[in-house]
Order: sequence, then structure tokens, then C-alpha cells
Amino acid sequence: MANRKATTPETKDAIAWSADAGNIPGGYGELLEDLKARIRAARVKAALSVNRELIALYWHIGKSIVERQRTAGWGKAVVERLAADLQDSFPGLEGFSARNIWHTRSFYLAYEPTGRKLKQPVSELGREKLAQPARESESAILPRPVSEIPWGHNIVLLQKLKDPAARLWYARQTVENGWSRAMLTHWIESGLHERQGKAVTNFKAALPAPQSDLAAEIVRDPYNFDFLTLRTDAAERDLERGLLDHIRKFLLELGSGFAFVGQQVHLDVDGEDFYLDLLFYHLRLRCYVVIDLKARPFKPEHAGKMNFYLSAVDELLRHPGDKPSIGIILCKTRSRVIAEYALRDLTKPVGVARYKTRLVEILPDNLKGKLPPVERIKAELAGADEPRPKISSVRSVRRRRKGEIMNGPQSPNRLFDYTNQ
Repeated sequence: MANRKATTPETKDAIAWSADAGNIPGGYGELLEDLKARIRAARVKAALSVNRELIALYWHIGKSIVERQRTAGWGKAVVERLAADLQDSFPGLEGFSARNIWHTRSFYLAYEPTGRKLKQPVSELGREKLAQPARESESAILPRPVSEIPWGHNIVLLQKLKDPAARLWYARQTVENGWSRAMLTHWIESGLHERQGKAVTNFKAALPAPQSDLAAEIVRDPYNFDFLTLRTDAAERDLERGLLDHIRKFLLELGSGFAFVGQQVHLDVDGEDFYLDLLFYHLRLRCYVVIDLKARPFKPEHAGKMNFYLSAVDELLRHPGDKPSIGIILCKTRSRVIAEYALRDLTKPVGVARYKTRLVEILPDNLKGKLPPVERIKAELAGADEPRPKISSVRSVRRRRKGEIMNGPQSPNRLFDYTNQ
């Protein structure tokens, strides 16, 4: 007879429980969630570790090539032979094409330790935001943010940015916000590092640290609403409608952390009705953000109105755990001096920023606001393939209506004027 292992009480309990899957012991759910969280964290750490090793490998390849070019005079043919031999040695393994090997050389040169302080236009790129990345490149062979982003992101930084401090700024933002390569490209092309934190605000005076610093980072100037096409005479409602029609792109431009609460949010103050253009809640700052839209230049009275709105929101909507609400006045243009004077003695945290829309901003002044809407242009193009009337019939219509066309409401000057339609 085969030997049998002794059955302990614990084994009996395990067998009994496995036979009855519905009888889950206490604490099982908590253990399962804890293990799932640990597994996810381990996978993230493993991916980061692999990425760091890959970036370090590319750094070493680039360094080796640069050193031999300087000491042994290696030329283009030798480097491309090296790429071919590496591909033969590791068939099917990506990353060793001649093009990518040249990228590794550029990568090393971009962050090559020189012992000298980075020379970047700090005043143009933002003193506070770019000073820290600049110091990182001096204290380490390879800046940490650069080693934590994928290789494809690093190539984008190399191809689109010349300034080392700007590259490090975008690398840090990529790590913090989890940007994809397409998103990184978008923010670089929109000049985010030149816009973020550039609005006129009174945050340092109205908010305690570090809330004031965090609040300053979420406000940009100007906001780039290139997904909107507005005439120069567009009203606030047109701007509001356009932003909400493109709410996903609007939230993208506002930045991470903004959660949309509502439009034309009603406030009842002492029996009178007031309406907020747009109301958001910022998840990182833990506060409401009121946005007031102005399709005209900033005026000092706009700041007083926003101060009133924020007082009402803090009284009527703010929860005990929320931070003080913040106001952003989005206007077409603004004088920095006037905005600074208007905000100087306000008790509530307010920022004043400009916005830009596409098309109308790049047209000559005499054409702004005179182009037909995009939908009308699309409709005209869609009908381009329809059969055209015979020339004789068009001429006959013109002859019959000659007097009406020249003297009536459909004069030649109005035949292609869609501005009022």
C-alpha cells in the first residue's frame, strides 16, 4: 500500500474550502487587492528598470562612438559597418539600425558631461522651472528624467529642441504626467515651456506655500485654442460654446488635473442670480477653479467681478476639505501692468491669461472675421463635383437679373460675404 502523508487540521480546512469555492474566508479580498497592487507596482518597476538599462546602453554606445571619432578618426563608413555587424550579431533585435546608432551618438553629445554650467536663456524659459533641471545635468552623468522616459521620447527631444534645459524640462513633465510620444510632440510644438506659469497672478500673496506654487504651475499664458475658429467680433458665448464643443481638447490645453463641473453654473446670492461661465475642480490642488471668458481686452473691473465670484463659490459650493477657490480670467488681450495693478490688493487668488485661436490670428487685419465658417467651406467643396449649369443659362440669368443684382441686396460685394450668415 502506498504511503500516505498525514492530514493536518490545516490541510483539512484547505481541502474543505477548495471544495466549496463560495466559502471565502475573512480577509481574502483585502489580501487579493494587496497582491494585485504589488504585482502592478512590480511590473512598473521592472519596466522602468528595463528602460533605464536600455537608455544606459544607448548612452554607452554613443559615448564609445564619439570617443573613437575624436581619438581614432572614425568616419561614417566605420559607424555604419558597426551598425551592420551589431544587427548580424543580434538578428531580430531592434535598435541597432544605422539610423538609430547615429541617434545614440547625438544622444550622448546632447547630455555630454562637460563640467561647465548649462548656458540656457533662463529668463525666457522660466527661472524656477528650468533652474532645477539645469542643476540635474551638472550633478549626474545622465539626468534622471532622461533615463526614465522611453527611447522614442528622447529622440523627439533631440530632434525638436536645441536647448538642454528645455529638453530636461519636457523630460520631467513627461515623467510626471505620463505623456505619450504624440502628446510630448504636441506640447513641444505648442511651446508649453514658454507658456506655463507665465500668467499674471496674485497667487503668492493670496495663497500659502506650496499651494501658491502649485497654482502658478497650472495657469498658462497664452492658452492655445488652435482648435477654434472665431471671428474677431465673436462674443463670450461663441467662445464658451466653441470650447465646450471641443471639451476634450479644451481639457487637454488646460492641463492635467482639471475636472469639468459645469457651464453657466447658477449662484443665488441674496436673491439675485449670477452665473459662472465655466466651473472646474482641480484634483491636485483640491479646489474649485472658476474661469471667466472675455472676448475682449482685460479691464480692471473684471478682477473685482472674479473676486466676488470666488467669495460666493467658497461660501456656497466649497466643502470643508477643499482649498480656497481659484479664478482664471481668460481674455483676448491684456496689459501686464494693468493686470498687475488690478490684482495687487485682491484677497482672492486670481490669474489673468490670454488665449489664441487658430486662423483669425494669422490673417491680415483686413481679412480677419471675413472668412466663411469651416462648415460652409466644407459644404461648398462637397458640392464641387455636382454638374455645373450651362454657361448660356448662367448668362441668361445674369441678363435677366442685371438690374436687381447691381442695385439690390445681392450686389457683387455681397455674393461671397458670409460674415453675417
